[in-house]
Amino acid sequence: MDFSTIRNLISRYCAGEENWVDSRTVYIGHKVPPPGTEAYIPQRYPDNRIVSSKYTFWNFIPKNLFEQFRRIANFYFLIIFLVQLIIDTPTSPITSGLPLFFVITVTAIKQGYEDWLRHKADNAINQCPVHVVQHGKVVRKQSRKLQVGDVVLVKEDETFPCDLILLSTSRDDGTCFVTTASLDGESSHKTYYAVQDTKAFNTEEEVDTIQATIECEQPQPDLYKFVGRINIYLDRDEPIARPLGSENLLLRGATLKNTEYIYAVAIYTGMETKMALNYQSKSQKRSAVEKSMNAYLIVYLCILISKALINTVFKYVWQADPNRDEPWYNQKTETERQRHILIRAFTDFLAFMVLFNYIIPVSMYVTVEMQKFLGSYFISWDDEMFDEELGEGALVNTSDLNEELGQVEYVFTDKTGTLTENNMEFIECCVDGHVYVPHAICNGQIMSGASSIDMIDSSPSAEGKEHEELFFRALCLCHTVQVKEEETVDGIKRGIHQGKATSFYISSSPDEVALVEGMKRLGFTYLRLKDNHMEILNREDEIERFELLEVLNFDSVRRRMSVIVRSNSGELYLFCKGADSSIFPRVISGKVDQVRARVEHNAVEGLRTLCVAYKRLSREEYEQVCHLLSSAKLALQDRDKKLAEAYDVIERDFILLGATAVEDRLQDKAADTIESLHKAGMKVWVLTGDKMETAAATCYASKLFRRNTQILELTTKRTEEQSLHDVLFDLSRTVLRQHGSMTRDTFSGLSSDFQDYGLIIDGATLSAVMKPAQEGSGTGGNYKEIFLEICRNCSAVLCCRMAPLQKAQIVKLIKASKEHPITLAIGDGANDVSMILEAHVGIGIMGKEGRQAARNSDYAIPKFKHLKKMLLVHGHYYYIRISELVQYFFYKNVCFIFPQFLYQFFCGFSQQPLYDTAYLTLYNISFTSLPILLYSLIEQHINMDILKRDPSLYRDIAKNSLLQWPIFVYWTFLGVFDAVVFFFGAFFLFDNTTFTSNGQMFGNWTFGTLVFTVLVFTVTLKLALDTHYWTWINHFVIWGSLLFYVIFSLLWGGIIWPFLNYQRMYYVFMQMLASGPAWLSIILLIMVSLLPDVVKKVLCRALWPTTTERIQNADKLYKGHLSEFTPLSSLHAPPVHGRGHNEGQNHTHRRTNWCCLCANLFLRNTP
Repeated sequence: MDFSTIRNLISRYCAGEENWVDSRTVYIGHKVPPPGTEAYIPQRYPDNRIVSSKYTFWNFIPKNLFEQFRRIANFYFLIIFLVQLIIDTPTSPITSGLPLFFVITVTAIKQGYEDWLRHKADNAINQCPVHVVQHGKVVRKQSRKLQVGDVVLVKEDETFPCDLILLSTSRDDGTCFVTTASLDGESSHKTYYAVQDTKAFNTEEEVDTIQATIECEQPQPDLYKFVGRINIYLDRDEPIARPLGSENLLLRGATLKNTEYIYAVAIYTGMETKMALNYQSKSQKRSAVEKSMNAYLIVYLCILISKALINTVFKYVWQADPNRDEPWYNQKTETERQRHILIRAFTDFLAFMVLFNYIIPVSMYVTVEMQKFLGSYFISWDDEMFDEELGEGALVNTSDLNEELGQVEYVFTDKTGTLTENNMEFIECCVDGHVYVPHAICNGQIMSGASSIDMIDSSPSAEGKEHEELFFRALCLCHTVQVKEEETVDGIKRGIHQGKATSFYISSSPDEVALVEGMKRLGFTYLRLKDNHMEILNREDEIERFELLEVLNFDSVRRRMSVIVRSNSGELYLFCKGADSSIFPRVISGKVDQVRARVEHNAVEGLRTLCVAYKRLSREEYEQVCHLLSSAKLALQDRDKKLAEAYDVIERDFILLGATAVEDRLQDKAADTIESLHKAGMKVWVLTGDKMETAAATCYASKLFRRNTQILELTTKRTEEQSLHDVLFDLSRTVLRQHGSMTRDTFSGLSSDFQDYGLIIDGATLSAVMKPAQEGSGTGGNYKEIFLEICRNCSAVLCCRMAPLQKAQIVKLIKASKEHPITLAIGDGANDVSMILEAHVGIGIMGKEGRQAARNSDYAIPKFKHLKKMLLVHGHYYYIRISELVQYFFYKNVCFIFPQFLYQFFCGFSQQPLYDTAYLTLYNISFTSLPILLYSLIEQHINMDILKRDPSLYRDIAKNSLLQWPIFVYWTFLGVFDAVVFFFGAFFLFDNTTFTSNGQMFGNWTFGTLVFTVLVFTVTLKLALDTHYWTWINHFVIWGSLLFYVIFSLLWGGIIWPFLNYQRMYYVFMQMLASGPAWLSIILLIMVSLLPDVVKKVLCRALWPTTTERIQNADKLYKGHLSEFTPLSSLHAPPVHGRGHNEGQNHTHRRTNWCCLCANLFLRNTP
């Protein structure tokens, strides 16, 4: 053994990190190589287990507790609870401990249940059976037990369990066909190739005899890149080395098609597969509302500390007078009195903290958790989001983000299977200006009336007839379609015609299938490729045979493909089809103007167009072509470049035949949904792995790009002509020249006055933009900012040829921009999981591409169209409800605890509670909790139909507008005002000692109970004033809560409870109700407390109404039956161009509004 082998051993076993090794060696079938060839170094690889869950059985409690105590309120109440246990405080530890325990338990159960569902889904995948070749026999084992080096047997329509190198297939040529829909979103069939030296091993026994090793790179996430080699040991000493590339690598998640079976060796397993490496790690998502809550809690914590500090200081200032020292009845021991003043002050400070700690509403978190959990069922129960075809409705995987659905600013959507149905439909073809429109053709499904042809314009001449047949033959020959003879595919019967099973087509391009099927409908049927001859059945039911001589494959630079064929009569043809921009410049004759006009017409309609041309070749020309191609193909250096030059020479001097139009059918109402999202102020980006032309056509069809949209390209093709730096600055000047410093949001409603821009960028250019700046590279680091500035000024962006991680990078880039917008990602395949996990809100579509996206998303919906209701209705309602819940909780706790603070100034700062312990404990738990919980579940401030019809209402709640600091300050000051009214109102009304009818005086507990009664009634009636949607449940809960408080107080004070060591509340409530002045003061103080809020509402609605308030008023005037013909735009707030603009008109308008709103303010709250 030489030193290099020892060094390898040390690096593999002692480094502790597999990343130290640049490559891995895999032994096929775990067979040791022959002696003397190379050292056998066993390596350890992970098993094939996939993990998408967050917790395990062992780490659930510590990890969940850690996450929960990261919340400020939870951590704060834990500290308060510990303080109450350690020192003597005015209130019992139960008052803090019990609510905290309840919050932690409810949250843990909810999150544990959600993670259990993920575990369940993971187990279903990990326990899937796979077939492995061992000792010449096929053995079944669970997918999770698969190891690197195992030889796997995969049958047709099965999904690959891990990343595999193809060894052999059931086909003689060693090829197999695969769909990678769940990886890159493309549902077309792709061809993969077995290793040349192993493709003949077609049985388990033969495969088991293979002795070979594979050397390849360590796992990396690029789906389209793989570098390796296989060393095959035959009878000779030296192994045969063959290169391995991406065409030999079968990726986990892809599906075997049109191939009976394959044998392949596992190369990457489990979380090292390319699919798993493209997953983002799961992180805890937190909504904007929760961040606002945490910010408010910090403010209230500061208020709490200030209160405790002020009271502590004033206590010692007050006690500085010897006459006001602590009285003997406080029962302090001498030891306590002799304690150091700093220790006494600190203990008092903690006691005040405990006394005032109710200003921090721990029960708010319980209510929020319950509201989110129960509220999420409204999405699941929504019948309008139920899909009959799938038999499923919407799913909620994470209820923590409900309100975030109402705050979305950017929507990132996949294309294939999300916007489109993944079904190509042949629409029409145009030959020399004559348009042919067959009946509907879709994926081999032959509709009724298939024989008829609708020819627009006049019938073609004799020359036209020849061109027509050449056009049809060209499309039957210029393709890479394979024919499947069986009757079923994917378990679905296909191609049944006149009672007989007919063949149907599969291809790497769904467009090609649609075109060949279209020709079949027009009388020319492609039959098969047999012995290098392509067979066509013409209209006279005669079989024509063409020898396939050369195929010039399609590539994205040329944007065309060609075939050279020889007919039965010996004539040589070169048929070419491609994009109009790549065909028209190479045409020397034909009816170019008529065809160009039809192509432009179809492009405007959002159809995918291709042009078809041909030329006849003489024998000499054909020989030159063969020589050019063979010399280019044999080149070892710059092969691609030389092939491109050869193609350029060959594909010239065409005669134009015509053009085709194919539609990738959009999902139902996809265009309407995107239009609604635009009106709601959201920017929609399409991120797809598909080709640029295909994606752009879909964007036009879905109204992402409009007819007047100027398309800006930031693609590889353009950056080859100019430097990236110049292209970016050109685009930046273009958009900023029109828009100046304004963003799209500024003029989204005035699009007709501004040029609309759409940006197209591809994956390679994005990588260059995202590349970190090199030292000394000057402006390199500014590319991201310039790119973002261009994107901000574009109404829509299309990113094509995106790898899964690039999709996530785009989302991350927008999230991290200076505005920090809320992002939503929606997709249906495993290639979309990364961006779904990266975005603030991830939505999976239950599509044809597996359930990885739906399983890893926060929400899952059956179709893209359901996104409209989920955001515009559910999201809107959730945000309105929870923002009121949060502000209301802080408000009612200020009302609750501020009188306690004022009371200390009247009781010598002795930490005497104003309220009884039962009231302290039950205020947030029982007396005021149910009304706000119910409000946050069923409130509908605007009718659901209006929200769907007028998406612009979504803008009223954008950017967390209802939880901004000014509104928070308003609610806080309202709470302080009400608290001052409660306390000083009661204090001054009873300034002279009040006697009851029997001559008894009111004591401190009666005073506290009076303040508490006014408090409970005021905060409950405040919520009643804010309620727009009244049902019998609202009435029951609101009035029932007030009744419960009265009944509880009567019972609590009407009975001597034996388990209490004090009876201070005995008969207090009844004594208070027996006093006439007490009744008068309760009613008076409630009215005074509610008055400022009522006045503010009336003034704001009269003078500065929002769009929402205008529609609410109109809906009331129409008695809740606002007609669908009522122009909602007339109810929108007019744009304000200046303070003095149209002032006379505004004055009249305001006066009318004032009268209308005064009448309607109370009407809207009338049951």
